[in-house]
Parts: sequence; structure tokens; C-alpha cells
Amino acid sequence: MLACSADHRDLCRATAIGYLFLLLFSFFISISTSCSNGNCQVLDSCSQATDCGRGLYCGNCPALGKTQPFCTRGQATIPTSVIGGLPFNKYSWLVTHNSFSIVDAPSLSGVQRLTFYNQEDTVTNQLMQPAINTLREVEAFLSQYPTEIVTIIIEDYVHAPKGLTKLFTNAGLDKYWFPVSKMPKKGEDWPTVNEMVQANHRLLVFTSVASKEAEEGIAYQWKYILENEAGDPGVKPGSCPNRKESRPLNSKSASLFLMNYFPTYPVENEACKEHSAPLADMIGTCYKAAGTMIPNFLAVNFYMRSDGGGVFYDLDSMNGQRLCGCSTITACQAGAPIGSCKNISIPTTSPVTNTAGSFSGSVQFSRSASTVYYPNRLVVSLFFFPWMMFLL
Repeated sequence: MLACSADHRDLCRATAIGYLFLLLFSFFISISTSCSNGNCQVLDSCSQATDCGRGLYCGNCPALGKTQPFCTRGQATIPTSVIGGLPFNKYSWLVTHNSFSIVDAPSLSGVQRLTFYNQEDTVTNQLMQPAINTLREVEAFLSQYPTEIVTIIIEDYVHAPKGLTKLFTNAGLDKYWFPVSKMPKKGEDWPTVNEMVQANHRLLVFTSVASKEAEEGIAYQWKYILENEAGDPGVKPGSCPNRKESRPLNSKSASLFLMNYFPTYPVENEACKEHSAPLADMIGTCYKAAGTMIPNFLAVNFYMRSDGGGVFYDLDSMNGQRLCGCSTITACQAGAPIGSCKNISIPTTSPVTNTAGSFSGSVQFSRSASTVYYPNRLVVSLFFFPWMMFLL
């Protein structure tokens, strides 16, 4: 603190003004020298979405005390672009738990929706519209991108005879259908992604109704997929129970594993906290519960929200360990022995010190993530459709 006597009050005032000027000058210098215009990387401070580099978005995480905005990952590393040609079940993919709806999405029926929201991005919005509309979106995607594979799991309440079969046929999706007869029945490997693309078997459809496998040729989900409990039981630390309909997670009779990680009631502002250390810990817990089987699908809410790397960092870790024995997929080297890893720098979630700019608390998109597409790479999308009506 600056001590002043009465005889030197004017001098002290001038000195204090000088200090204030230096502090303000230093503050503005720190702002001017910070990154911007798409040059900011993960955990760098940002004041707007366009400050962050490709595949990154400007966000914060008040639930963890990180109130100032910083660049967070918003795009996955496609594992087949690093190591390709392996069986379908050898990869891990992000799943948007899509049973509810998208924030601020208009109701196509004109009727106000009373529901929980659990997405902010342009994931297809199937709630309160005919199911055929959603499936036509899927058909348009598969037609536009002939190397992509889509997986659909249906929480099935359709009772009309052959209702689902007619629906998929009317949407033009039957030509992409992966036949049940070619699905592994005893936990064997699936065909390679290359084989699936070459045969145009690029749509995997599963139903929760057992009888429809024989009646309609739609695979019964619980014969082929292991799944942990969804909702609050699935986020309890240190516990990864199987869903009651699923076989035990350590069963060797199925070669696909869907890991749920989202609370029963989605809370937008808590998602970034959920997608930090607790998610990574739960992946480890479920890995052990499944007899050292790494999840193939990771289902979350508000997937864009995190404290930096989020679900995308965890996906990189799962694919890295599975495909090459490295801590991240970006360290893998195609054709190299297991454990031969590149030296990759991984950002740590250290506190952000630059407080430039203001932020509203929502993810700030510089572009729609659905338009960020890399050709010749595999994308697997998984939708949960509680189809009870709208078979139009």
C-alpha cells in the first residue's frame, strides 16, 4: 500500500494515477496479445466463438468455477482416419442421447412441448413429428456420404403389423439394411467397416421387441448389445450395473457395448461438470465391470459442454487404448506395433487466467457442428427413438 503524508498528497495522487495507468495498459496489452481469429486452441481464453480453431467452440463451466470463456473441443477424432479397416466392434463412437429434444427447437406440430431438453446442436429433432421425417434425414445423409454407417436403436412401441418395416422402406432405407443373418450371434467380431461399406450394409437397426427379429428382420437389441443402466444409476460413482434387459456386462455373448452416462433429468449447466473427471472415472469403472471391454458407444447429454476436452478427449483415450495401446488415438501410428506411440501434447484442464470478454453461459457455436464433415471417414450416429405414434 502507498503511504502518503499531508505534505506530499499531490505527489501521491499523481503516483497513484500513474500506477492505475500502468495497470490498465498492462490489461489491454494482455488482451491484444491473446489469440483470436481462429488461432485459439483448447483451454485458451476466448471472447467469441470465432476466436477458437477448427473443431473448437467458446464455452465455460460455472459448475466447476470456470466462469470465464475458453475454447473447448466440439468435434471428435474419427478413429478410422487414423487406423482403418478393422471390425466394426473395434471402435468407440460418441452417442447423443436423443430421447428428449433440442433446446429452442420449434415444435413442428404447433403444440407447445412439455419435455426436458438434452441437446443444443443440430442432432435430428425427432420429438413431436412423424417418424418418417427423421428417417428421411437419415436416408439423405447415407445417400450424400456413401462411406458412412448409421446405427439406430429403437425403444419400440410400434404395434402395427410390419409397421417398422414399412416405415423404413417408405423412407428409402431398405437398400442400406444390414441383414440380421450376417450379425455375429456369439460375441464374434463384426465385419470390417470397409466390408460393410462395400456391401452397402451401412444401416444397423435394433429394436427392443424380441419378436420383431423373426417377424420383420429387425435385430433384437439385447442379443447383440450389452448396456449399463441409464439415468441416475448410471452416473453413481464406482458402480456400473447392467440395464435389467441386458445380459451381464461381462458376458462374452455380445460384442457391442453401449455405455450410458447421463442423469435421469438433464441439467444443461451441470453437463460440463459431468463430462470432466467423473466421466473418465466412470469409463474406467464400466471397463472393469464389462470384463475389460471398452465401450463401443458412449451416450451423453449436451455433448458439446465440458471443461476442455470433454467427451471427445475420453473417446480419443478409449480408441487409443483399444487400437494401439496409446493414451490417445492421436498418438497411434498405422502399421506400428502396439504401444508405439507418437509424442503428443495433451492440454490439462488448468484454470483460465485471462478474463477478457464476457460470456452468457451457453455454448457459442461459430458454425453448426453438423456441417463440419471430413470426407472418406466413418461416422456412426446412434439415435434413441421412443416411437409410439406418427407412423405416417
